[in-house]
Amino acid sequence: HYVSEDMVSWYEDKRILIPEEWYESHGAFSGSAVIKDNQLYLMYTGNVRTKDNRRKSYQCLARLEEKKIVKDPDNPVINNTPDGFTNEFRDPKIFQKDGSFYLVIGGQKENMTGSIAVYQSKDLHNWNFNGELKTGLENFGYMWECPDYFELNDAGILLFCPQGLKPDKDCFNNIYQSGYIVGDKLNLDTLEFRHSDFTELDRGFDFYAPQTTLLPDGRRVMIAWMKSWDACVVPDSQDWQGMMTLPRELEIKDGRIWQKPVKEIENYRANKCHYTDKKIDCYTTFDGIKGRTLDMTVELSGEEYNNFTVEMACDDEYSTAFTYNRVAGVLEIDRTCCGVTKDVVCVRKIKIADTDRKLKLRFIMDRQSIELFINDGQQVATTAICTPLQADGISFNCDGSAVVDIEKYDII
Repeated sequence: HYVSEDMVSWYEDKRILIPEEWYESHGAFSGSAVIKDNQLYLMYTGNVRTKDNRRKSYQCLARLEEKKIVKDPDNPVINNTPDGFTNEFRDPKIFQKDGSFYLVIGGQKENMTGSIAVYQSKDLHNWNFNGELKTGLENFGYMWECPDYFELNDAGILLFCPQGLKPDKDCFNNIYQSGYIVGDKLNLDTLEFRHSDFTELDRGFDFYAPQTTLLPDGRRVMIAWMKSWDACVVPDSQDWQGMMTLPRELEIKDGRIWQKPVKEIENYRANKCHYTDKKIDCYTTFDGIKGRTLDMTVELSGEEYNNFTVEMACDDEYSTAFTYNRVAGVLEIDRTCCGVTKDVVCVRKIKIADTDRKLKLRFIMDRQSIELFINDGQQVATTAICTPLQADGISFNCDGSAVVDIEKYDII
């Protein structure tokens, strides 16, 4: 349980939710929170494994009190799965509308397809199963996890994580995907959701289980798990695994989600270093452009080159490279030399959505992570690395001639 006043600096709160009841004997799985009558309530999934290794899922309620988290005495408040669903049923997300609380819960149908169940309650204790959320997606993976429904700019948006999608060229390359569909506001009477095609939220290696919250000032902010299932890049000597992404503000433009780091990150900037109209025609470094906790924007122009590369966290042995092929309009991320010692995916390619403008790359690095925001957040790519911290160089290279503007800050 971590708390923040500004979405950047976090401190640990000793009130934690420990799975110690029969309905959570094999884990308290993810959920969400809501405020009711000035009290913070938590909804989560209690996970149980039977003797024959079958799963049982229970949806549970708890509340945050002054000194501890207290579980509801009537738990589990949802003690079964709906007809037609398997026990792969979890991750309740709460939202409020028209005087009611609603849950969207990720699940799997008995025909081995992913789906989302919708529940309704007036008091958080008594829940009615309203039915299955009706989308236009058929046979779209075998399980849908971590759903999140919200409304932004008069549009309805559903985030979810479909498991079992086949790769489609340079899309859907992670084992388990995270993305969204945008459409009309969800009809809570019929549960019909008319929507666009599914779009990945992040085109990097390490991004899963995104969830959003609405800040008091009206911003919709998303945070995700910076980890890819079944892919471990960390060395055996490291005693932690997985991080959270930097919280991101969401906007809707032309029916697509755009993401940018929460503006509060700017309060942590220091030691500005700025270069304008610098020609790059060979391997190049700049004084002051290095580090492992930083916010750096590179704006690229010119047409007299094919490939332009930015290397981060680099020295003579290590590097993570971001190479833009101008002709193909493709950005390639390569972490092969970041320090990985395991058989994990190290190359990812992204087709740039807008090649009619200068390419703008904003890198936010936090020691062992690089979050890249392309063209003001039109596309995003998250990469976990495992590079020794002494490798703090940043270099630029080009096979022809390009012109860059660079603005870099240390994050302190």
